[in-house]
Amino acid sequence: MLTQKDIDIIEEIIDEKLDNRFKEAYGLLPSKNEFFDQMSQIMGELKAIRDSQDIITGRVSNHEDRLTTLESHILPTT
Repeated sequence: MLTQKDIDIIEEIIDEKLDNRFKEAYGLLPSKNEFFDQMSQIMGELKAIRDSQDIITGRVSNHEDRLTTLESHILPTT
């Protein structure tokens, strides 16, 4: 008769074997937690890039306005 301890050991062995088979078949797939940690990090970096892009765009727009004003005073109109 199998005890609960025997069943637990068998389950651990089966889980380990299945994990090894999946890794062999599909390469090194990340666990669910590893995947979400990586996605969170990537999304944080993407947000930082977008924020800096907005700042740069605002600066360029401001420079465009200033250049237009300066050009209108310096260049003769035809």
